[in-house]
Amino acid sequence: MEEILIAPCGMNCALCSNYLAMKHDLRKTGILKAYCAGCRPRGKNCAFMKKSCELVGEGKVQYCFECPDLPCRRLKALDKRYSTKYRMSMIENLTFIKEQGMDKFLKKEEKKWRCPECGGTICCHNGICYTCHLETLKNKKLKYRWEDS
Repeated sequence: MEEILIAPCGMNCALCSNYLAMKHDLRKTGILKAYCAGCRPRGKNCAFMKKSCELVGEGKVQYCFECPDLPCRRLKALDKRYSTKYRMSMIENLTFIKEQGMDKFLKKEEKKWRCPECGGTICCHNGICYTCHLETLKNKKLKYRWEDS
């Protein structure tokens, strides 16, 4: 887990299916997924919030918790979708970072999303480790859904 992979909205890009697809070069395995290096490394600030928030879009804040309007309507909607479908909360992430700091957050995330079988990273979008469960991903019809959802 790296600080540069934490987007302004609180998304941990290291857990994203498109980031993990790029990291593990899934196209070589026959899995056709979009690749993404993360919001900050691409210089996009935040894929979710940049168009609806001038502060984020223009890089005037590093994280949404710096905004007096936190949580805004757009972040609330995004958080509801991610909390419901993907088992992570951007608002909880932002609150934790603000209150306890980035180092503690990254350690917490490392532990929370570590594959118990191989130590790789579990994807927040589908609960699959792209290191040791590629066959599961290949055979999955709904690539953005957890098995028990």
